Amino acid sequence: MQVSVESPSAIERRVTVSVEENQIDEAVQSKLQNLTKTVKLKGFRAGKVPLQVVKQRYGGQVRIEVLQDVIQSTFYEAIQKEKLTPAGNPNFDPKPSNPGDGLEYTATFEIYPEVAISDITSLEIEKPVAAIEDADMEKMIETIQKQNISWEEADRAAQLEDKATVDFVGTIDGVAFEGGTGDDMSIELGKGQLIPGFEDGIVGMSTGDEKTLDLSFPDNYQKEDLAGKAVQFAVTLKKIEQPVLPEVNEELFKKMGLEGGNMEEFREEIRANMQRELDNSLGTKAKEAVMDKLLEAHELDVPKTLIDSESQALVQQMMGNMQQQGMDPKEMKLAPEMFEAEAKRRVSLGLIMAEIVKQEGLTADEALVKQKVDSIAEPYEHSEQVVQYYYGDKRRLAEIESLVIEEQIVDWVLSKAKVKDKSMTFNEIMYPNDQK
Repeated sequence: MQVSVESPSAIERRVTVSVEENQIDEAVQSKLQNLTKTVKLKGFRAGKVPLQVVKQRYGGQVRIEVLQDVIQSTFYEAIQKEKLTPAGNPNFDPKPSNPGDGLEYTATFEIYPEVAISDITSLEIEKPVAAIEDADMEKMIETIQKQNISWEEADRAAQLEDKATVDFVGTIDGVAFEGGTGDDMSIELGKGQLIPGFEDGIVGMSTGDEKTLDLSFPDNYQKEDLAGKAVQFAVTLKKIEQPVLPEVNEELFKKMGLEGGNMEEFREEIRANMQRELDNSLGTKAKEAVMDKLLEAHELDVPKTLIDSESQALVQQMMGNMQQQGMDPKEMKLAPEMFEAEAKRRVSLGLIMAEIVKQEGLTADEALVKQKVDSIAEPYEHSEQVVQYYYGDKRRLAEIESLVIEEQIVDWVLSKAKVKDKSMTFNEIMYPNDQK
């Protein structure tokens, strides 16, 4: 077997392999000989078909099969010999060959790029820090109250944050359409449950009022036959309910799982939950800052085959998320190209982190793995079952180990880089979208 290697680019390789005819012929003869023991032909007893007859009947097909096997086996030998690591499946291009000619083929593929870790000490990283203030506590208590509101009927005009019960009939050009009618539908005004303008149109109406709303479906509406079209909704307001915040008392404490609790314990529980969520968010933001800097510091030739594979994985992940939310992924045209930028980022970081792990000899610290599993299980009532869920399955535990290794990489970078604390508020960390 002869092997030659060309490098069209930094990460592309074109390997040409030549195999002598005697290697192919030996494999063909061996396979034909085995066929004589199993093939069934009229006029011959099982296992007694002459080799020449089998060769005449099956020789061509057997040679094709052997050539395929030889390509696979010799390609593996070739990349081992040349110390090449393909990043994906190769594209084989065999040259036409007749019996006696031997075999020559070309395999084109991408390889993993060489990653040289840059000087981490030169990186400048802003690490967010934040503390829980009394005002944050009061706002969280108010949020908890809103999450436990009750409703009482109101004898006044509808306002934002009220719950309105309505009947409605939608028409386009005077004709009712499928899905445009509702009876006794309950709507929380201001939540954006319906198309723009619908809920605002109910504000100011009183129980028993009827009103026609002239609206338009958004251009990107999920039902394409309605997108952008003008519509009229004849609305009848049947009931108005206003929200009533619960008092902060034993009844609310029980809903929070604090049987026999008091105000002090209630606040301690809230602060502990807030601190846990804050610590997780700070850790996530620190990790994002580190990963951004690692990407900036390393320019990589990323194999397209890896990007394509990751893009497809992101499509499948998105489709799974949509199905869990009750959506039909078929209605959303998800193409791998939509996720290409994120896929390239993930693949690049994976290559960089893999090199750091190799260079620094990092392994998942068992104590940190247990700590991570315990932190995930802590919020659950039966935390021991959650712990068993992870330790009872090697694949699930491997996911936790990968997270721990990522955190160890982050800690390693932060220990070497130039780190500057960036003071932020609790709200800026926990609710970044509300700051815009």
